[in-house]
Amino acid sequence: MNRTTAVILAAAASLTMLTACSISVSDNSEPDGRPARAAKVPAYEITRQDDSGAQRVVVVEVETTERMESVFEAVAAELTDDAGWFIEIDCADGGRLANDKKAVGSAGAAATGLDDGRTEYEALPGATCPA
Repeated sequence: MNRTTAVILAAAASLTMLTACSISVSDNSEPDGRPARAAKVPAYEITRQDDSGAQRVVVVEVETTERMESVFEAVAAELTDDAGWFIEIDCADGGRLANDKKAVGSAGAAATGLDDGRTEYEALPGATCPA
């Protein structure tokens, strides 16, 4: 066997060993195949949502302060009209918990001061639910 053949056989053997090994990586999906969220979104209710204008308000009520940012992210993901969205998260029992923003398009950027597509989450310090 010449040197070139030996090198080719060694390379083929190495390649076979590499492809035979596999790494199992969780695909982080639900049992039905849907992608899993990083954190479950707690229950919330949208009690007001403006549907016109460059500045729009969405009021969301929650029962707890746990994972409020995931509530904001879920609500913000659904806001696609060209506008500046101002999202207020309130405790269902009363009291403001967070004031958030999302800019969609040039009107949204002008209304919020954020770049198009950007969001800003701001939980109020010390806010609790129930208030």
